[in-house]
Amino acid sequence: MIQIKNFYHRLVSIMDFQLIFSVIALVFISFAAIYSAGNNYGMSFKYLSVQLLAFSVGFLGFVLVASFNYQYYKYLDKIIYVLSFVLLFSVLIFGSVKRGTRGWFDFGFISFQPVEIAKVMFILSLASFIDKKSKETGKVSFLISVFLMLAGHIILIMMQPDFSSTLSYFPVTLILLFVIGVRPFYLFCIVIFSGLAVGIPFLETFLNMQLQFLKSKVFLTNFSISLKTGWICVCIIGMILFLIICGWCFLWELKIRVAFIYPIILCASILLGYLSSFVVENSLKDYQRKRFVVFLNPRFDPRGSGYNIIQSKITIGSGKFIGKGFKKGTQTQLGFLPEQHTDFIFSVIAEEGGWVGAQITLFFYFFFVWRAFVIAKHARDRYGSLVAIGLTSMFMFCIMSNVGMVMGMMPAVGVPLPFLSYGGSSIFSSLCAVGILCSISMRKHTHC
Repeated sequence: MIQIKNFYHRLVSIMDFQLIFSVIALVFISFAAIYSAGNNYGMSFKYLSVQLLAFSVGFLGFVLVASFNYQYYKYLDKIIYVLSFVLLFSVLIFGSVKRGTRGWFDFGFISFQPVEIAKVMFILSLASFIDKKSKETGKVSFLISVFLMLAGHIILIMMQPDFSSTLSYFPVTLILLFVIGVRPFYLFCIVIFSGLAVGIPFLETFLNMQLQFLKSKVFLTNFSISLKTGWICVCIIGMILFLIICGWCFLWELKIRVAFIYPIILCASILLGYLSSFVVENSLKDYQRKRFVVFLNPRFDPRGSGYNIIQSKITIGSGKFIGKGFKKGTQTQLGFLPEQHTDFIFSVIAEEGGWVGAQITLFFYFFFVWRAFVIAKHARDRYGSLVAIGLTSMFMFCIMSNVGMVMGMMPAVGVPLPFLSYGGSSIFSSLCAVGILCSISMRKHTHC
């Protein structure tokens, strides 16, 4: 008993309290915002009590994870990945449907979204694989293995379907590959693949939403109709592939020797990206695709997919400099702001706390990300550094996506705001991720 007490006392003495302070500050802001957001529906106490319960369970997870030596994850990487795969597969069979997505384990008094913790498990296993194979980053087989690991999660999540949950996987994977030293050409090919897979169906959706607006522009109208049939894409893709091969032949004529594997990989990325676009399009409902592109011009569908963004921008603007005060935000309290306790919680903060409240919240996020990068820089080993960078990248993507979404600067994809949005799965997985960061920080001083 004394040894356990001394163990925890030693760990606490070297814990990164600056990181923890920023998290606690954000959580308390969350409690206040969620309580206020639920006031209009008479659900303030329920929302707050559920969030408090989730925080309590998440805090327990934080303590356990921080106490565990993160270095063991490196040797348990295969088990961790298989468990995450089983979680995502099981929810397709035994999960319950919420908001059109079969992505929840419903236990009656509590429900859990396994994809949130699966993201963290993916980072642990991917960082381990990259670390072990760091000398093989120039091989195509290395990239194929990473792609298969990524595809294993993405396919299962898209089968739910839950497109928004897949988005953070791509920047995390790209950043980890960049850090480990993968050639920029390969990273470019990954970006091309991802851009085509997502971009083609959403470009089609965006143009279809504006057909009435484009009636005076015959070329754009015909382009939109042709894109919908698919033939114009086939022609464009075919032309691009032809030009790539011609360009490679031209370089060889100029005595510039470029290995044939490069145009092959680039062509394969383009072709696979195009084929994957059909999977993305068929996996998403029409309203989901509209929500993704409507931020470019919400006025095209002001009462439908553009309504959330329009109301969110009005809510943020109405807060002005110092805000309207706690539980005094008219957009929030009168119910004009949708999803105000989850996806648009930052809008509630901006209305009731004003520019000042929003900036304070963003400061704590900035401080948290800065401390996380410091942990990554001073980690004991490369694996710890990769895990810390991966987790920090995940947090950064979610923060930027959500804040950008509520301001109408990014697509409304439904990414929760870490530590602030209402939801037990999100707060639990986020606190476990913070526990891993603290474990990495503490183990630079001790092996225990």
